[in-house]
Amino acid sequence: MDPLYQITVQCACCEASFKTSRVRPSLKRAIRSDSDFCSYFKTVNPDYYVVRVCPFCGFASTENFADKLNSKQKEAYYEKIGNHWAAKDYGEERTEQEAMECYKLSLLTAQTVGESIRVIAGLLHHIAWLYRYQGNKEQENRFLAYALDAYIKVFETERDSLSNARLMYLIGELNRRLRNYHEAVRWFGRVINDKKIMDAGMIRASREMWQAVREEMTNGGLDLPEEMNENTV
Repeated sequence: MDPLYQITVQCACCEASFKTSRVRPSLKRAIRSDSDFCSYFKTVNPDYYVVRVCPFCGFASTENFADKLNSKQKEAYYEKIGNHWAAKDYGEERTEQEAMECYKLSLLTAQTVGESIRVIAGLLHHIAWLYRYQGNKEQENRFLAYALDAYIKVFETERDSLSNARLMYLIGELNRRLRNYHEAVRWFGRVINDKKIMDAGMIRASREMWQAVREEMTNGGLDLPEEMNENTV
């Protein structure tokens, strides 16, 4: 059985209909995941097919993009991207490189039409994962840093969101991966100590990564933050 199947979507920009591939639900189960939710799959990677690219105008979006664009957004898109688009169809099976092209095009699209910072943060994080799959640590860390900045902006503008605990955990975890240990401890501590947070999974994950930071800093001969000297979790 072919792991891919096709769906028809309507472009939010030029409004043309086109086909794009998805991975069958039965094959979407990850064999393992990293602590920042990057997943690994036995066969085809569903992340390769998250972005839908219109072959006619190049508008690259995900299901999290707004359904419709206003005239000002369309004008901005065509000026920056659409008028320079050389028709290409990403609707069939994608290579690792093509998946990267789709994500970067989607990032540029999102920035051009003023998509939400939450959507942009997710795209930046996914690009970092694609570099991780390649083993390109330098570019992975570059995009993790961009994603971290974007997630902090999300927190500052959407702090009443129901997914606050996961967001705070992610900010802590990306700081840990970038060796910003003091910041990582601060964010993990907020998840652990905020009595309003009831997400047991994120509290447990934050405790585990708090301990991971302690081990990494101790093994690296670094001075522990005051919070770690004063508290155990």
